[in-house]
Amino acid sequence: MEIKVKENLKKIFGFSQFRGNQELIVDNILKGNNTFVIMPTGAGKSLCYQLPAVTSEGTAIVISPLIALMKNQVDQLNAFGINAHFLNSTLSKTETNRVKKEVLSGKTKLLYVAPESLTKEDNVEFLKKATISFVAIDEAHCISEWGHDFRPEYRRIKGIIGQIGPELPIIALTATATPKVQQDIQRNLNMESADVFKSSFNRTNLFYEVRPKVKSDTKKQLIKYIKSQKGKSGIIYCLSRKKVEEIAHLLKVNGVNAAPYHAGLESAVRIKNQDNFLNEEVDVIVATIAFGMGIDKPDVRYVIHYDVPKSLEGYYQETGRAGRDGLDGHCLMFYRYEDIVKLEKFNKDKPVNERENAKVLLQEMAAYSESSVCRRRVLLHYFGENLDKDCGFCDNCKKKKDTFDGKDHLKIAIEAVKETNQRFNLDHIVNVIRGEQNDYMESYQHDQLPVFGQGEKNDERHWKMVIRQAMIHKLLEKDIENYGVIKLSPDSDSYLKKPYSVTLSKDHDFEGMIESDGVEEINNANKAYDEKLFELLKAERKKVAKAKNLPPYVIFQDPSLEEMATVYPTSRDELAQINGVGMGKVIKFGSSFLKLIENYVEENDIITASDVVVKTAGTRSKVKISIIQQVDRKVDLDEIASNLNISMNELLQEIEQIIYSGTKLNINYYIHNIMDEEREDTLHDYFMTAETDNIREALKELEDEDFGEEEIRVYRIKFISDHAN
Repeated sequence: MEIKVKENLKKIFGFSQFRGNQELIVDNILKGNNTFVIMPTGAGKSLCYQLPAVTSEGTAIVISPLIALMKNQVDQLNAFGINAHFLNSTLSKTETNRVKKEVLSGKTKLLYVAPESLTKEDNVEFLKKATISFVAIDEAHCISEWGHDFRPEYRRIKGIIGQIGPELPIIALTATATPKVQQDIQRNLNMESADVFKSSFNRTNLFYEVRPKVKSDTKKQLIKYIKSQKGKSGIIYCLSRKKVEEIAHLLKVNGVNAAPYHAGLESAVRIKNQDNFLNEEVDVIVATIAFGMGIDKPDVRYVIHYDVPKSLEGYYQETGRAGRDGLDGHCLMFYRYEDIVKLEKFNKDKPVNERENAKVLLQEMAAYSESSVCRRRVLLHYFGENLDKDCGFCDNCKKKKDTFDGKDHLKIAIEAVKETNQRFNLDHIVNVIRGEQNDYMESYQHDQLPVFGQGEKNDERHWKMVIRQAMIHKLLEKDIENYGVIKLSPDSDSYLKKPYSVTLSKDHDFEGMIESDGVEEINNANKAYDEKLFELLKAERKKVAKAKNLPPYVIFQDPSLEEMATVYPTSRDELAQINGVGMGKVIKFGSSFLKLIENYVEENDIITASDVVVKTAGTRSKVKISIIQQVDRKVDLDEIASNLNISMNELLQEIEQIIYSGTKLNINYYIHNIMDEEREDTLHDYFMTAETDNIREALKELEDEDFGEEEIRVYRIKFISDHAN
């Protein structure tokens, strides 16, 4: 048998030797043992059941959740000369009968079945008649409610296998399993005594990076990055079909060979786009999370998450599409906490247990994104694996961090877990440390504990960061049974007896990098602009402002000048694409700035904006057009927000984008209703002399006048519109 296995490995699959645990796994299956395989994407999971299937008598059933995965693998196996088929809802009755006939005749070595198809009575009866060698359950994490892609129909698999053949060996495979998910899978399949083969989750060739997601800037970063990867294959993941279509269209408009992939597309279009990507007729696939599971394209050079995923398992598996050939892969995620909040809202209609589970998974996702600790260490720790030192190959390892000696903080955190008897989650422990009074605190009498309130000087975010890093340093750990509960580790007591210095890193403050008062901007530290040109543009702005008797920020704001000094626009169209400019401002103020940039580019032999300025995928959105039309009709702003089913804050953000891009809006009718002339004059005088139009600064300066944030924002819209547009 062993000789036959080695022969098939070379003859059919073209490999001279096994990788990692493959040989042990194949041998274990051929002996008829239940086998549990935890192996990262790209490590050769499929071979673990395909090779024993072609070596054994009969047909192996492969239960797989995705039609795309089945088609891809069956195509590959057929290309190897292996008789393989799939059984799912895409087949006609005639095709289904043909597949069943081949299986019953003993010709088929692998039959891929969707879990939904497996539960149909006629399919169960058909499989009872066939000679089955073993059952492989791919993407086994779908069994667990704690897995990133829970499918209720997976819960029925064990019972149906029992009907087909009670003694059939089972191999369960997954690329992502936390200790909790691993336990769930084994319990659900009655595989507690199965042989477990767990490979390292460390994909050393992948570079992990998280950037702040800013509406006005992310699309520009996306285009610039993809254009720098010309001719390379990449996947962009979005959470909604609508966003997939929008980003795919944006890329195409900007000369990128891209295609969308989501379940809402017609089957033929979806298959064509997938095949075009595999055949290198398309460079970039923009997809919902359904794409890529099991897609065997080894040379994907980058995976971009335009939206934050719902869990770290999902993130890990999707990033695993990159660099499967062992060469470098770049995993880039755009992150903002607002997206986490939005995802939490989507879960509000789920049953309480599911909702709480989803919330914990989202908290882990936010913690990973905001952490300044080596990303590989955080990821591996999440999957129950420890890396003793930083990897040197992620954005956090490359950046200089804000660090502090965490000795006293760790001591307080461990004491809080100990004094609360290791029974509570992160939020409760942090509340104890900070001395927060609530019903739980009184009922458990935790407000009487010595540790209560010891950390009141630091905020909630700080203590969560301390506790998470304590777990990475093995000073605390998570309870597998009661997920989310924090427990002491074997090292906790010895640390309390003899504390030592541990360097902790402060989390990234991504929200702090984003101005929330209208025009969103990224902190200077994250922008690589031409400082010399920026200073020249500032001097020009000052000159123009003086001539027009206006504050400089009314002409162009600093983020707009930074972007000009990054992409060097030399035509009116290019300048209009700069965030916060628009054609209105180009016409009013643009000519001297364009002349300055043109001369600078010529003198310094610089690549200009045509390569990196994002072309918009159309004119103003329907929402913006509707706002402009309703303002023209003097509709009350509260009513406009209600008509568009958005909050007042969201409406003001839309209006701010309109006026900062140079379009004039007359909202005097609304302002006259909400404030008297004296308050208008106060705000006019303030904005005319202020160095910045930042709302926080205005609130500080006008503290004695008792202005509200909304009042100031609304007047700022009038001021900019009157003077800049």
